[in-house]
Amino acid sequence: MRFKLGCSLAYEVKEPTTFIFNVEVAQLRSLDIASESLTLAPDLARRVYVTPDLKNRYLGVNVQPGPFSLEYKAEVELTVLRADPETISETPVSELPLDILPFLLPSRFVSSDRLAAFAEAEFGHLPKGHRRVNAICNWIHDNIAYQRGASDGETTADESLLKRAGVCRDFAHLGAAFCRALGIPARFVSCYAYGLVPSDFHAVFEAYLDGRWWLFDATRQAHLDGLVRIGIGRDAAEIAFATPYGEMQSTGMEIRIDRADGGPEPAERTVDAISTEEPAPHAGAV
Repeated sequence: MRFKLGCSLAYEVKEPTTFIFNVEVAQLRSLDIASESLTLAPDLARRVYVTPDLKNRYLGVNVQPGPFSLEYKAEVELTVLRADPETISETPVSELPLDILPFLLPSRFVSSDRLAAFAEAEFGHLPKGHRRVNAICNWIHDNIAYQRGASDGETTADESLLKRAGVCRDFAHLGAAFCRALGIPARFVSCYAYGLVPSDFHAVFEAYLDGRWWLFDATRQAHLDGLVRIGIGRDAAEIAFATPYGEMQSTGMEIRIDRADGGPEPAERTVDAISTEEPAPHAGAV
């Protein structure tokens, strides 16, 4: 499927501020970037870095006081792999590649150690594999209210469980925490999400099953086969769309994603297992 997507971000900078952005789509084999542009106003010197393993693209800019804006546009072709969830099993911890360890351990917002007893009691008896992770998503969707303002940038997965409310960031953290607590590697994913209303940056998670990373969205608000990846991390702290070091105020934000072809719409909250990667025998993207 082909998509046109992008974002517009605007700020009023109060003092010299360094911004680190992560808004450009990831460089994946499954994601053909037909065209893209990134415009800064004022046009300032840029520092760029692409992580060699996960293919996250970071942009650093030093901004002086005054108005500042970023405009990103891209047209991409996304290829997804579909599979029958019944055929996807879990990989025992004893057989996991060791460099996948960061996605198996607790992290700043994915407090899997604090949720181990709950996860085992609630999901430990379920058949292992893709179906168990999907059951985790179903439980989160049914028991956690999607409520703007119920959380903030410091909310952890165990706090979301106690509050029983949150947004996509919290749903993804909680899903990843339950998976890690059960010995299933999981990682946080930021993306442009086709079908999300209103359009916004979206957060989902991936679980490592049968040697491949599979997508899951516990909010059930977007199409799995319409998720265009931006970044991957242990949790949201590593792939925030904007990290400012200095005093500033956001004055505007718009996120866009539309179909750029005449093909059929993505499957409605598809029940298929969806992956956007080649087989991954280790933690990195390929």
